[in-house]
Amino acid sequence: MPKSPIAKIIPHTLEEHGHVRTDNYYWLNDRGNPEVIDYLNQENDYYQQSTDHTKAFQNDLFEEMKARIKEDDESVPYFYNGYYYITRFEKGKDYPIHSRKKGSLEAKEEILFDCNELAKGHAYFNLSGLSISEDNTMVAFGIDTVSRRQYSIQIKNLVSGEILPIKLENTTGGSTWASDDKTLFYSRKDEVTLRSDKIYKHKLGTAADKDTLVYFEKDETFDVSVYKSKSKKYLIIHSGSTMTSEYQTVLSATPDAKFKVFQKRTRGLEYSVSHYGEHFYILTNKDKATNFKLMKTHEDATSKENWVDLIVDRDDVLLEDIDIFKDYLVVTERFDGLNHIRIMPWSGKGEYYLPFDSETYMAYTTTNLDFDTEILRYGYQSLATPASVIDFNMKTKEKSILKEQEVLGGKFDKNNYKEERIWATVKDGTKVPISIVYTKEIKKDGKNPLLLYAYGSYGVTMDCHFSSVRLSLLDRGFIYAIAHIRGGEDLGRQWYEDGKLLKKKNTFTDFIDCSQFLIDKKYTSTNHLYAEGGSAGGLLMGVIINMAPNLYNGVVAQVPFVDVVTTMLDDTIPLTTGEYDEWGNPKVKKYYNYMLSYSPYDNVIEQAYPNLYISTGLHDSQVQYWEPAKWVAKLRVLKTNNKQLYLDTNMVAGHGGSSGRFEAIKEIAKEYSFLLDLEGIKR
Repeated sequence: MPKSPIAKIIPHTLEEHGHVRTDNYYWLNDRGNPEVIDYLNQENDYYQQSTDHTKAFQNDLFEEMKARIKEDDESVPYFYNGYYYITRFEKGKDYPIHSRKKGSLEAKEEILFDCNELAKGHAYFNLSGLSISEDNTMVAFGIDTVSRRQYSIQIKNLVSGEILPIKLENTTGGSTWASDDKTLFYSRKDEVTLRSDKIYKHKLGTAADKDTLVYFEKDETFDVSVYKSKSKKYLIIHSGSTMTSEYQTVLSATPDAKFKVFQKRTRGLEYSVSHYGEHFYILTNKDKATNFKLMKTHEDATSKENWVDLIVDRDDVLLEDIDIFKDYLVVTERFDGLNHIRIMPWSGKGEYYLPFDSETYMAYTTTNLDFDTEILRYGYQSLATPASVIDFNMKTKEKSILKEQEVLGGKFDKNNYKEERIWATVKDGTKVPISIVYTKEIKKDGKNPLLLYAYGSYGVTMDCHFSSVRLSLLDRGFIYAIAHIRGGEDLGRQWYEDGKLLKKKNTFTDFIDCSQFLIDKKYTSTNHLYAEGGSAGGLLMGVIINMAPNLYNGVVAQVPFVDVVTTMLDDTIPLTTGEYDEWGNPKVKKYYNYMLSYSPYDNVIEQAYPNLYISTGLHDSQVQYWEPAKWVAKLRVLKTNNKQLYLDTNMVAGHGGSSGRFEAIKEIAKEYSFLLDLEGIKR
């Protein structure tokens, strides 16, 4: 084995509330320091040399995963404003081609963007936020070639094919056209914190520096965005924090008029708005509706005292989303930890739920842009069932499967896999669901390798999606499981509330207790149990290896948020101020003490740690690269065993990893080869 790099120690003192911490690796925060880049390169070299014996296997895994993917694939077309829109891939190419056809699928294809051409010369490329004017002649789009989610918006004339010379810099990539087809609204970021804090208005034919500032969000805990209602009648500005919402509207036909506040922000009041006819429909937690309810108000009387209940709050049902049609209201609900789609005719007669049988599925409405239709488009998949796009006639109840994800190679049969949902009782008596998939040959004898995944933050629900690349683990004897721990919204809004702020440790102990439950039930054992999580899920990984290192043989931590206290004390770091309602503000002593008690970096101690593969991106805007870098440096010095410890830094990517569908698979092949190698599986 090559000798592992040891980062130099430069003590740096940090003090808050009279408490002093010494950070020996604070110097790694400086991306512009050549010594920092040198250290990251040393770690990369160490990882490459140490895993050289797996290189051929990594390549085999990559080719195996790639071979299951239909390379010349395309999306199900959707019809909008006179055109069918299609995204397709060509064989051997990494990036999508966006196109449209006028009036009919038999019409001539019009290429909007070939991202393979646009990506040439860039190590990273992402095109986002396509927005087409109502007269179909202009498209605005955002491009990021650094992976810090700072997009340049440009405009293409779809009649001439010319890309206009104008560039709107440092944006979110999203934009929306007013009904005059000349005015474009977009959101811009603070250059230091990357918080989306400004809404600008651009007029075709004018210079970017002449753009008008429409709205500035002064509250550093809020982000802003702008979009157009499905009805096309309103332009809408949304200001949102973790637990408070505010909307402003203006008629799309009068983009130079002043935006009007829909309902002024009230701390703790969350709401979202949809428009149809002469009314707005509001999803909200008003009146202590923990799991949200649906309300309605006339468009001329939008403040909350005018809102009227349509669907009341229920303790056991989370109201997640709505889709509005001329004759139907479609409601996406969650109960018993699973999605349910409810069809409610406006007539009030004959409402029903779409039937789903699996224990581990996810169902979701997709692109439904037309009001005057009986057809609902939705998606369905499960841990063992490839994703399908389905058109469902809400009147006749007939369904048409427009597309099912193809798994090439001739070996995949969903009937060869078993799906389960089991419930682990954790220390405080709460029952936590775990979704599991494995081949039917598996015996529960405690000898199976098992990969347990979780996230557990921001109210994000970990639904049971299908993955063709995951088959490379399942077909080699792995069990794959998802722990639906508190901090997500898997079992409703209270599930989230019980895993944030001063209850955050429930997230970590839930995962540990789920791990022990799987061991007790003989799905696996400590010698064969692995854990994986990314970003806030990487925080989870950092905590569990401090609290229960002996439970796991190996852990994969992707772009992990591990230096919690230092990051949350620095309000110049992107996203920090908007996170206070999730983690707490450590400038308040009770939150400082609580966060310090679990922060992975601050709680590394002299003990034996499991095998670790840790990944990050140099340009990550969500979790800065130095968090995992410092964490690894500290672990190298304090861990008391010779288990593997790898830091793999993508020097050209950010939070989402490499761009391009095949480069992303190479990163998964690295993770899988790490796990399989620990199991002694070489092919």
